Amino acid sequence: MANSFSKEERVAFEDILEGFQDLLVLSRHVSVYNTNQTEMARTNDTIWRPMPYIAQSIDSTPGTSISSSYQNMTQLSVPSTIGFSKTVPWTMTTLDLRDALQENRLGESAKQKLASDINVAIMNTAAAQGTLVVPIGAAAGDYDDVSLCDTIMNEQGVPDYDRFLGLSSRDYNGLAGNLSQASRSFGNAKSDKAYERNFVGMVAGFDTYKFDYANRIGVAAGSSITIATNGSQADFVPQATSTSVGGQINVDNRYQSVVVSSTTGIVAGDAFTIDGVEAVHHITKASTGQLKTYRVLSVTNGTTMVISPPIIGATNSPTDAELQYKNVEVVTESATAAITFLNTGASAINVFWQKDSLEILPGRYAIPADAGTAVMRATTDQGVELVMQKFYDIDSMTIKYRLDTLFGVVNKQPEMSGILIFNQ
Repeated sequence: MANSFSKEERVAFEDILEGFQDLLVLSRHVSVYNTNQTEMARTNDTIWRPMPYIAQSIDSTPGTSISSSYQNMTQLSVPSTIGFSKTVPWTMTTLDLRDALQENRLGESAKQKLASDINVAIMNTAAAQGTLVVPIGAAAGDYDDVSLCDTIMNEQGVPDYDRFLGLSSRDYNGLAGNLSQASRSFGNAKSDKAYERNFVGMVAGFDTYKFDYANRIGVAAGSSITIATNGSQADFVPQATSTSVGGQINVDNRYQSVVVSSTTGIVAGDAFTIDGVEAVHHITKASTGQLKTYRVLSVTNGTTMVISPPIIGATNSPTDAELQYKNVEVVTESATAAITFLNTGASAINVFWQKDSLEILPGRYAIPADAGTAVMRATTDQGVELVMQKFYDIDSMTIKYRLDTLFGVVNKQPEMSGILIFNQ
């Protein structure tokens, strides 16, 4: 006969789920895509998700034909994988179970760890792949620091709603310290909350959150490195599919493999700009006058590395796809354009993003309910499933518990997320 949960355990599980949902701070502020689990099982848990279209307009006068102006539209997509399978297993003996508080404490601990795993996965993805880079020369301390994140997003056409900023504890507290003195007198709700509760709230269009953990970025060790911007390397051609031996396959256009003078000292995560390569507004294609920021995803060999985003200059007989997704203006073409690294000091990585850039993909385990193990499952508002299982071993009088969750995280558009780093 299958084990069954007592009423006390059911109440405990309901409490675990409620607390688990409360702890999922980051997952509430990213988009969610619920997949067909049968299809995911047949595709190695990978599905391609579309990136936003960017259309081009032309001048049109009634009575004048535009028959030669119709464009081909290219839909780009990115692979999204349910790749995180997290579990917290523990055992309790029949002697342990005499103290119900112990069971509750273990469930609480398991819940906190799984919620932390989901939050960390989202933060890691944003910290590693966000390409909008805002370096600040001093420690965190005032409104201007956050407003620069707003500026870089606005300049490049990122939607001005559902924006979020996650700050490390030290940087968040530095900003709160500035707010607590902003009015120089009590009675101002913003400064009162900052002084009394160390609370920042919304700043420069961002809902801000404090992390008790944060990724870090090291000092860039690369120096005197150059890259060619006078050829095809600065004219990455976006494509929806490519043809291989097996036929057409989808293409991930978030990354580009580039050749530089040397990759010595360069590591994944480094942030940089390229002389003469300016960011453009993604809709109007007008130059912002500011250098485009890039991130290193990986180093391939002594002269090749993978960067994000690709350099789409659309300068030499551009295709419709290049015009559609152009993201830079190559103001000065050069065979030896200088690379300037932005992470000049070791620092905590603060992440900011627009909600649609990051996405969580909830997964689901197909656990049989009649295999001698008691199973309970429930789903949070974000669609993340939590499964609790219990199995009793009569030989040792030991009960095995496990709490599981299955999910994936993807950065669909790295140019709609970025990092804010201080002391650079």
